[in-house]
Amino acid sequence: MTTFEANSNLDLSPVARPANAEPWKRKDPKQVLGVAIAAILPALITWLVGTSVSADPTIAVVAVFLPLQLLAAGIMGVRIFGKRGIAESLLIVFTILLTILVGSLLLSVLWSVISAGAQTISWTFLSQNNVYISPTTSLEYGGVGHSIIGTLLIVGLTTLVTVPFGIAIAVYLTETRGKARGAIRILIQAMSGLPSVVAGLFVYSALIASGITQYAGWAGSLALLPLMLPTVARIAEEALRLVPADYRNGALALGAPAYRAFLQVTLPAAKTGIVTAVLLGIARIIGETAPLLLTTFAANNTSFNLFSGSMSSLPTYLYQYISNGNDTSTQRAWGAALVVLILVGVLFTTARILGRSKKTTSKALTKATNARKAK
Repeated sequence: MTTFEANSNLDLSPVARPANAEPWKRKDPKQVLGVAIAAILPALITWLVGTSVSADPTIAVVAVFLPLQLLAAGIMGVRIFGKRGIAESLLIVFTILLTILVGSLLLSVLWSVISAGAQTISWTFLSQNNVYISPTTSLEYGGVGHSIIGTLLIVGLTTLVTVPFGIAIAVYLTETRGKARGAIRILIQAMSGLPSVVAGLFVYSALIASGITQYAGWAGSLALLPLMLPTVARIAEEALRLVPADYRNGALALGAPAYRAFLQVTLPAAKTGIVTAVLLGIARIIGETAPLLLTTFAANNTSFNLFSGSMSSLPTYLYQYISNGNDTSTQRAWGAALVVLILVGVLFTTARILGRSKKTTSKALTKATNARKAK
């Protein structure tokens, strides 16, 4: 019998992949048990010590739990990975502890604003202004209606001016090869670190203190402009860079001019990212207080005129009533803080939803392209 005939009798049908073909997913029960003990035992000892001596929880965590947790994590790291496991285990412990600390602080702030502000929120509080309202007036009268309108007008004017500039900067940085790109990128990065009070002081000293204009809503919009512009420009630039070059090259290959390829192919593909940039830019400035205190001041009446007279906004309303010090004013400030939190939460949630839909669309396009290539 020849070698070929012998080999021809072999079963060449595909073999099913074993269920345990991924060794990196296997877990040693002893290691899992050791990690669980290293995580639970320090907490149990800390609880026993804290209850026996009636120690402060913070002191017990710092003086007992943290050293025991580091020791237990180091021992398990050596047993599982050897000497190199010490640094990794300590890094994991510190990362988890810091994450819990930051999360606890964030949840504490959110709970404080929601629990205190919910006692003030009502239709009256959301719709009325503060004309004839004193710091000690009952919460049944007056509210933040005029401040909500002022915030929407001031932020709306800033958005109306900033978005075209931000998108134009992003287009210049991604679609051209101009020599000024480096300088513009450095300037945008520098503006992103500009303190908000500096922007307000500049507008105040240049326009209000010099007598060119008085306190007005448009001055507040002007002070917010350099704070919103870097966010819009940088995120829009990243959105344009994420558009596959094949889209634009395909349009150019079909004979479309460069500007039409951008307007009809690249820009629509980056539309979701640009909308996200605008929403995040609005969320960046909607809670700024210092620029508005210096440029719009505060008003108790409802004003729709951005170009004449002082105008109230939610941040200035909050500052005005928290500085009075009495219980009623403080309660009004908590309500205003909750309204700002709700507005920012709505904007960030909308941005996340749009960003998720963009990822879903990209995955669908990728699958369709792969399917065409396979055919």
